Amino acid sequence: MDKDQMPKVNWETDIDKINSNNILLMKEIEKKNSERVQQLLKLKRSNKILGSILGVTVLSIYCYTIYTVKQEKFLDDFNEPEKVIIPPKTDI
Repeated sequence: MDKDQMPKVNWETDIDKINSNNILLMKEIEKKNSERVQQLLKLKRSNKILGSILGVTVLSIYCYTIYTVKQEKFLDDFNEPEKVIIPPKTDI
């Protein structure tokens, strides 16, 4: 075990070594930690929802663009004008 870490507490064998103040502090820390975890889970959920909304928006814009480009037919009916060769004018 690392020297910087405290040893783990076994509630069954070490109960006589733990005073009531330490137990209260541990319960308070557990409560704060569970509140923090709940906040992080809520934030994670809202981030997933926002990411999904943005992804759907981008995908719908892409699909709409592809759909509208496929409908454009003005270049399909474009006939190139026939080339007319005009003879040069000669001044005689």
